Amino acid sequence: MKKLALINGANLDRLGKREPEIYGSTTLEDIVAAVRRQAESLGVALSDFQSNHEGAIIDEIARLADSGCEGVIINPGAFTHTSVALRDSIAGSGMKFVEVHISNIHAREAFRDNSLTAPVCAAQICGMGLEGYLAALRFLAK
Repeated sequence: MKKLALINGANLDRLGKREPEIYGSTTLEDIVAAVRRQAESLGVALSDFQSNHEGAIIDEIARLADSGCEGVIINPGAFTHTSVALRDSIAGSGMKFVEVHISNIHAREAFRDNSLTAPVCAAQICGMGLEGYLAALRFLAK
């Protein structure tokens, strides 16, 4: 059975409450449940993790790499634009990553156009909300 993971970063635990005009009313729990349901239907083992702490996410990536995980759906949140350490962790993990963003980061503030993590990911999906996570899962499950 293929082992994949879902990692959500800074402030994503506030989905459904935080800036609903941008992120909608879907909660992180809703997203995780939907991705889990699809993973089960695809015959994929899925773990999930969320943290507002950059180092905890980096530790989780190392743990996943050492456990034989093959791919990761990651929404780094604001760490996308700021974390060289997260970029290096992704690049050195040996796993395939898809970066996902609920909103279209390229249609927002100019600083969000720069993703430090996207260049070391297999793909970036943004602006599709929950559907972006599901598309990333289907891509990694192949």
